[in-house]
Amino acid sequence: MRHLLGTDGLDPAVATQVLDSAETMKQTLLGREVRKLPTLRGRTVITVFYENSTRTRVSFELAGKWMSADVVNVSAGGSSVGKGESLRDTALTLSAAGADCVVLRHPSSGSAHRLASWLDGTGTAVINAGDGMHEHPTQALLDAATLRERLGDIAGRRVAIVGDVLHSRVARSNVHLLAALGAEVVVVAPPTLLPAGIDSWPVTVSHSIDAELPAVDAVMMLRVQAERMHGAFFPSAREYSVGFGLTEARAALLAEHAVVLHPGPMMRGMEIAAPVADAPSSAIAEQVRNGVHVRMAILYHLLAAGAEEGQQ
Repeated sequence: MRHLLGTDGLDPAVATQVLDSAETMKQTLLGREVRKLPTLRGRTVITVFYENSTRTRVSFELAGKWMSADVVNVSAGGSSVGKGESLRDTALTLSAAGADCVVLRHPSSGSAHRLASWLDGTGTAVINAGDGMHEHPTQALLDAATLRERLGDIAGRRVAIVGDVLHSRVARSNVHLLAALGAEVVVVAPPTLLPAGIDSWPVTVSHSIDAELPAVDAVMMLRVQAERMHGAFFPSAREYSVGFGLTEARAALLAEHAVVLHPGPMMRGMEIAAPVADAPSSAIAEQVRNGVHVRMAILYHLLAAGAEEGQQ
């Protein structure tokens, strides 16, 4: 890999290598009092977040530090972006300053691809940490890692993705990755929260969560992204919960082995009932833990794997 910009078109073999590396790193760090590996010593990772984030930003910082990289965090509010500097100039500045990798979150779809095109030939890798409503590939990879951990394999499994598919970059990345890894994916949402062109996605579309839950191996509840909504997409939060929330009664429809996921942050009581989010079937905490190891694996494959192979 040169960059990680999305899962649409990502080679399943490459994705599997990343997931295998993440599991290896997880086992390597297990039981260590000091969670440090020398893998990225001397490398510099810079995170640039134009949108708020807790899980993604923190896990990238931990991933870099646990691999002995120097990690620098840049926020739009505290940088020259606030003075009007363009994304292109910011990117070239960071590359010139010695960044080996730039992790970008941006509200505009396609921003990570533009950044990568500007930095091609500089030696700086780009990781898409979420670009508008387009993609969030590292989230999809950590979700896949969590499903592998809980279910043993992804191929042949049926996964339901429920909720605000229209505004969700997590949904898009998961659909493409899970389908590439051999899963059957069904998206469940009201018609107003489905994107145009979804007929071209490798999914089945449903409007009834109750009809789908008994036949799935995993259900991923999506965050309702009110900040991206300019208009009324459903009558009220209560009616959304009645129609598409994962209540305790609905969770009882799931098979005993089925896994509950949520990318966070959760709106408890609307998207998912609090007892369901905290039940043994929930893998939400594991998603966060696996996020660090998956992002370690991504940094390894972008910054170190080629160098190690060249030494052999």
